[in-house]
Order: sequence, then C-alpha cells, then structure tokens
Amino acid sequence: MRNLIKYLKRLIPGILLCMVIVSCSDFLEEDPQNTVAQNNYYANEQDAISAVNAIYAYLGSYNLDFAGPFPGNTAGIYHSTFWVTSGLASDNLKNNQLGAVQNDQLATFSYNAENANLLEIWRVHYKAIYLANIAIERIPGIEMDNTLKNRLVNEAKFLRGLMYFNMVRMFGDIPLIITESSPLNVNASPADEIYDQIILDFTDAEALPPDGSIAEGRATGGAAKALLAKVYLTLEDYQKASEKALEVIDANTYELWDNFADVFKLSSRGGKEAIFSVGFGDAGGSISFWEVGQFNVRLLPVELSNARSQVSNTQGWQTATQDLYDAFDVNDERRNVIFMTEFLDDDGVTVQLDKIYIKKYWDEAADPTAGGSSNDFPVIRYAEVLLIYAEAQAELGNFNTANDYLNLVRNRAGLGDVNLTGLAEFKEAVLDERRKEFVAEGIRWFDLVRTETLDEKVHAAKDDEYAVSIPTLGPDYYVFPIPQRERDTNPNLPQNAGF
Repeated sequence: MRNLIKYLKRLIPGILLCMVIVSCSDFLEEDPQNTVAQNNYYANEQDAISAVNAIYAYLGSYNLDFAGPFPGNTAGIYHSTFWVTSGLASDNLKNNQLGAVQNDQLATFSYNAENANLLEIWRVHYKAIYLANIAIERIPGIEMDNTLKNRLVNEAKFLRGLMYFNMVRMFGDIPLIITESSPLNVNASPADEIYDQIILDFTDAEALPPDGSIAEGRATGGAAKALLAKVYLTLEDYQKASEKALEVIDANTYELWDNFADVFKLSSRGGKEAIFSVGFGDAGGSISFWEVGQFNVRLLPVELSNARSQVSNTQGWQTATQDLYDAFDVNDERRNVIFMTEFLDDDGVTVQLDKIYIKKYWDEAADPTAGGSSNDFPVIRYAEVLLIYAEAQAELGNFNTANDYLNLVRNRAGLGDVNLTGLAEFKEAVLDERRKEFVAEGIRWFDLVRTETLDEKVHAAKDDEYAVSIPTLGPDYYVFPIPQRERDTNPNLPQNAGF
C-alpha cells in the first residue's frame, strides 16, 4: 500500500489527468479541450470534470502501472481481469490460455497470495479509489455551478462505493481509505466498516440525475439504487434489498429487451436494460477510454480467425465448462445466444469446435471482424434487479411476488412459469437463473460465495474436467488472499485464513 500511495501521488496529477483530458474529448461534450499544468489543477469547473473523468478511465483501460508487475498494461477494472477471475474461480469458466499460470491457478483453486490477477485487481481498484478521494475532497472548494459540483462529487462517491463493493467481497477486511492523505502503512478495517462506507457512498449517489438526464456511461441515481439493492442482498438485509430494487422497478426507467440477443447488440449500448455499464470502443458517445474490450478476444475461438477472412485476433483464452452448457434447457433461447460449438467458414462448411466457447458479446452483423469488441461491459442491468427483488421477496416469505419476478426473466428466455413455495427450492432456482442470465459478466463467484455453494457447484462442474484435484472449498475460499507484494510493503496488512 505504501508504494501504491507514493506512486499515485507522484503520477496522477502529472500524467493521468492530462491523458484523461485528451482521451475524453471525443466522448463527453463537457470535457475540457486543453491540458493544464499540475499546479493549476482543481481550480475551475473543467478541472472538476477532469478529476471525475479520471476515475471513469480506470474502469475501462487506464492502468498505468509502469513500476509494477504489468508495465504498460492498459487493462482497467472491467477490461478483463476482474470478470475473468470471477468466472474461472467458479463452475462456469475454464482457462485455455497457454502460459497464463495465474488463470490456471484460479480455475483449479490452486492460487496463493502471489497470484498476478489478484495483485492487478487490488492495485487498479485502489488507484481508482484514490482518484475518487481526490475528487471528493477537492471539488467542493472550486467556484463553479453548484448543481454540477454536487453531481460530480456524487459520481465520485458512486464510483468509490462500487470499487469498495468489489474489493470487500473479494478480500474481506481491507484498508478503508476515504481521504486524499492517509498513513503510508494503512491498517485493514473490518468488512462491516467497509460496507457502512459503501452504503453511505451509494446513498449520497442516489441524488444523481436519472438515466436519460445525463451522458451515457455516467453514474445515475437509478444505478446507485440498483447497487444498493445488491449490497443489501449480499448483507442478507432482505427488506432493504426489496425496497431499493422496487424503487428501481417502480421508476419505470428500465425494461427488459424482448429478446435476450438484443441485450448484447451494439445498437443496445446504453439502452433500456442497461443500468450501469462500462463502455469500450466509441461506445455510442458514452464515456469510453480504449479502442476495444477483450470479450471477443478472450471468448471466441482461434479457429474463427483461421476460417473467416474478416475475423481477426480471436484467441479463445477462456471457455465454458460442460456443466454450464448442460445447465441450459434445450428450449432456453439464451443457449444459442451465449455459446458457440460450431460455425460456418467462408465456404459455408461447418467447423466443429472441440470446446464450448462464448459468443454473447459478438454482434456479428454490426462487427464482422470480431477480434475486438466495442460492446459495453454490463456492471448491472435490469434483469439482475428483477432477480434481486425475486430472491429478497422469497426470503421474506412472499412467494407469489417472488415467482412473478423470477418468471419475468424466465419468460424472456422462452421458458415457462414456475410456482415455487419452498425457500430452499426457490433459492436454488434463482441461483440457477442468475448463472444462466449472467454468463461471463463477473458475477458467478460472488453468487456462489454469497450462497455458500462454492464447494458443491465447483466440484460438480470441474472434477471430471481437470486431472488436478480441486481442494475442498470451505470458508477460507470465500475471500481471496491479500496480495503478498502489498503485504511486503505494508506490514500492517493481515493475511486471510488459509493463505
């Protein structure tokens, strides 16, 4: 942590904000057009906007870790490592990337505190948190329009809350840094205190404008409410989870697309089902800081690049487990949208694949090249709010309502209604529905931990797929180890049990 703070204090004012100012110019009409000297930062409205845009930049691609283990790496929080880690450390994904030992370790639960993915996740999240702290502290002192000032501060709080929500679920007790200046060797705070801060940040962010009243890609009041519902569900406060989810539902701002395939069309970016997403490519005018995401690079097969002249750079680094594929009913319309088991080459000949690949992010008609993705990463979408509400209502004993909202998601997939009256069977049904609805969206590991089904589900899916023996995944595996390189520089950081 000491190296992180010293590095950020030196780097961010002099390099990152200047780069973000330039990078944002094509995507935000309110973005400044000129870089400014370091000693003039935070002096006017344009500086305030730049400070908040710098936080958004870390969601997509700006990881300027020149001094770290990934020099020059441009992978931001939602670029790939975060959602890949959640998928591999579950029953959903397998690693197919040769030489990526860190991914093999996650897929087989043989990782330790030296895992490179975990270090990258830790560092880039705390960089974004530090940027949020700068914005929250410095923007109030700028003479500018008060409405915009309050909005920018609340956007920074939203983003800080999101970062801490990811981190506390992954690592448990972690440093709680909410000011620009903090001790070099920060102590870890109990997870309960981290959650208290998350709730404070998201609650303040509820005052943000609604979707449609602010540029696409920016935080909204609806996104804050949706994530609060998810926080309360995680904390097993089902009454508050229900209340916040219902506020989102009753606002009538969001809807499900009629067809599941429409969710991932490029024309649907920022559309009616998107509550908060991270943009890649031109992102339809929303906030975006990198040319493409890595959805298709990682998830589509290399055979596709070999057999299609227009396609390039599909690597197939992560694949689906057979268990995930088999979980889909043959009548489930999502199955053909999500998976690729064969395709036609340029001559119309069928190419059979020996692994199960994921194609949901590829809008073939709009982007026949496939090798990159201008699609958004869905941090939270309306389908999840419906399932949060369904699960919370079942926990409160309101099964009629719970079934109604579960069935909204099932019906969109072409499946019939269920009418479940037992809590255990309903929780299993909604967990299964979430698995199928949110493939490769960075959710599955968190769900298995939250429901304490990690051991059962992973062994059922992977025991027959790996020669290596996967350990018993008890409570020690409900958090990841604190990266050892962070503990080496900060002796006050503890290590999680079992690591």
